[in-house]
Amino acid sequence: MDHLRNVSAGWLSPDSWVGAALLAVLFFVLASVVVLLIRGGTRRVERHLSDVTALQFVSALAQLLTYLVGFVLYAHLVPPLRALGTALLAGVSVVSVVVGLAAQSTLGNLIAGFSLVLYRQIRVGDSICLNAPKGVVTARVEAISLGFTVLRDELQHEVIVPNSVMMNSTVIRVGRAAG
Repeated sequence: MDHLRNVSAGWLSPDSWVGAALLAVLFFVLASVVVLLIRGGTRRVERHLSDVTALQFVSALAQLLTYLVGFVLYAHLVPPLRALGTALLAGVSVVSVVVGLAAQSTLGNLIAGFSLVLYRQIRVGDSICLNAPKGVVTARVEAISLGFTVLRDELQHEVIVPNSVMMNSTVIRVGRAAG
């Protein structure tokens, strides 16, 4: 019995490469299960709401945070990654400035997405007019995600607009979604 316990402890030991790999798979599977539960819960709640804009946005954010928390917990459990994280902590400020500058547009879209959902200027189902490169587009809002808004125009073309453009443009709401 002790031999079996030692073998199983070796397989899941974060100190060994095999254990670290198995733990990585385990954490990924657990995070994926939580994400599936979030998606299922979102679909169940979505049926009872007339305005799903905030729900879809929060669901996408919760799914992203689930994978991020899973990775952070995994990295904290595995000693070599913990040591690597401590060593990298000194360079985080420089890296964050570089990443912030490189991802300025993406971060701007994310913040604009929060603003769209928080201020509720537009909602899923609204009909809007928006100035596009080919002229004024009249379209219905289909989704507001973390980085972009999906519209469907009169010809059933999908128009994908970065959230920062939605926040910085004059949008004419032609029709309001129920709710």
